[in-house]
Amino acid sequence: MIKKRLRDLKEDVYLANIELKNRGLVIYTFGNVSGIDRESGIFAIKPSGVDYVDLSPEDMVLVDLDGKVVEGKYRPSSDTRTHLVLYREFSRIGGVAHTHSDFATGWAQAAEPIKCYGTTHADYFHGEIPCTQVLSPERIKKDYEIETGRLIVETFKKRDLDPYEIKAVLVAGHGPFTWGKDAGEAVFLSVMLEEVARIALYTKLINSGAKGLTHSLLDKHYMRKHGMGAYYGQIQT
Repeated sequence: MIKKRLRDLKEDVYLANIELKNRGLVIYTFGNVSGIDRESGIFAIKPSGVDYVDLSPEDMVLVDLDGKVVEGKYRPSSDTRTHLVLYREFSRIGGVAHTHSDFATGWAQAAEPIKCYGTTHADYFHGEIPCTQVLSPERIKKDYEIETGRLIVETFKKRDLDPYEIKAVLVAGHGPFTWGKDAGEAVFLSVMLEEVARIALYTKLINSGAKGLTHSLLDKHYMRKHGMGAYYGQIQT
């Protein structure tokens, strides 16, 4: 049973990685997506430095939560240990995506959070998309990828943010990470984050003093899609 689950996981993670490319969020070997099987504590992730056009489901690398490669002919993504920290610390997530998409990465390089200016943002993220501090030279020398993951977790804790309502972060000077219930949702939120980042830039260009959305409107739009009484979309029978 576990072999079939992991085989299916590799297929799902492969498709999620290809979706990143199809959506124009990555080029060549940029970015990566992973997905985890919580029961076994094993996640699948894109191999390092392999072009998307050359990928197959079998190329996805299986890694445990100690960072040990369980299965795979390639080395896993160089960002694997960042994903590992997020899986350890955000125990309810099932997938992580990382891109270098134009607009979200622009905000990350500017070391600026993305304020919630309107309901498009509020439909997917329950508040401002935070941006981390720049990783210090001391932490870079320790274990860069592990420290990047820890920096993300610290950013949410220090700002008292809910990682299950704001499933995205900008790593200053680096780029965006998103997460979700599985690899597919993580990629979907990468697409939404890029759109939100694009619209936010236009908003600031039109009016540099634009104010954020009111809390009441932010809550209304987020909760009607994701709250206990959500009513957006069709009722599943």
